[in-house]
Amino acid sequence: MIPRGRGESRSLSVIEVLREVESHLEQGATEVILTGVDVTSWGQDLPGDPALGSLVKAVMDEFPQLKRLRMSSIDGIEVDPLLFELLTGEERVMPHIHLSLQHGHDMILKRMKRRHLRSDATDLVSRLKAARPEIAIGADIIAGFPTESEEYHQHNLSIIRELDIVHGHIFPYSPRPGTPAARMPQLDKATIKRRAAELRQATASAKAHWLKSLVGMELQVLAEQDSSGYAENFARVAVPADTTAGSIITVRPEQIKEGLLI
Repeated sequence: MIPRGRGESRSLSVIEVLREVESHLEQGATEVILTGVDVTSWGQDLPGDPALGSLVKAVMDEFPQLKRLRMSSIDGIEVDPLLFELLTGEERVMPHIHLSLQHGHDMILKRMKRRHLRSDATDLVSRLKAARPEIAIGADIIAGFPTESEEYHQHNLSIIRELDIVHGHIFPYSPRPGTPAARMPQLDKATIKRRAAELRQATASAKAHWLKSLVGMELQVLAEQDSSGYAENFARVAVPADTTAGSIITVRPEQIKEGLLI
């Protein structure tokens, strides 16, 4: 339903993005997130059809004082060579990507009309981790899409382990009137709920193992307003209560409590 509701992508020009970034920097921002409905489609409606990597490079070149730049959810199949180079080689671009993955089986991806296959995602993550081992992977995954067999569900579970997805957003499928998926054979709600729970447990296990690996490491944490903040890899970390929101401090966590590095 989302593609039908949002209409065609409309890109801000490079100069408009630079002005927006500059306004936030003038207000004291230390991190900027490039976001949008379909971020990797940026530039396809602009003269010359520029790729997203060129926009990221323009931001980094224009503002050497910008300490951190983070990407929001991206379509992995559209990561251009320059964006890949910046994700893996530019320290100020955070080692964290969130993929619009949706599923771990090719047949379901085709029925969803996605532009990628499972192998595209595994190849991208393999290359990212080879070039920048500390990069953290997030992904959106749907449970119980119509025609999803138990075998297909197991592929969904296995891609969490294969990609080491530590920031997982799990969505149980629900039909939307007028969409092709709503006319497909539907799964019962109990099965969808169970499969979503299993996917959430798999991502929780991956995240718990990952957080343990971060205990004792020095992390650069951007403080929020609730006595916590986010490290470069988007791990949530406790900070002293008197830490100024928006500042970046060094934290060496000693333990984990309810998913929070302490």
